[in-house]
Amino acid sequence: QVQLVESGGGLVQAGGSLRISCGASGRTLMDYTVAWFRQTPGKERMFVAAISADGGSTTYANSVKGRFTISRDNARNTVYLQMNSLKSDDTAVYRCALDSRGNLVYYDATYYDTWGQGTQVTVSS
Repeated sequence: QVQLVESGGGLVQAGGSLRISCGASGRTLMDYTVAWFRQTPGKERMFVAAISADGGSTTYANSVKGRFTISRDNARNTVYLQMNSLKSDDTAVYRCALDSRGNLVYYDATYYDTWGQGTQVTVSS
């Protein structure tokens, strides 16, 4: 069973950049589509971006399109989320996820059965 671990979060000023990572242990990530979600207190997890198993296809939420880039390095068993032009509204816990049963992209968090613990991203205005 694959286990996911996020890293790279922190505090950044508005307009700045940050790259967060999703690493895996127990099994290779290269078999799976991987998605990033974010969540703030009292709100549901919101889809941010997803990347196909071979990295050839990416999907983004409209709110981050043009600012965020998802990528993967299968040799390092890691998926990245490069976040540029950050806004205070981007402040959240970011979590990576995958569906161990298939490789479709879902905007609904309930379809994903494997999650990391999350990394906090705070954007100061």
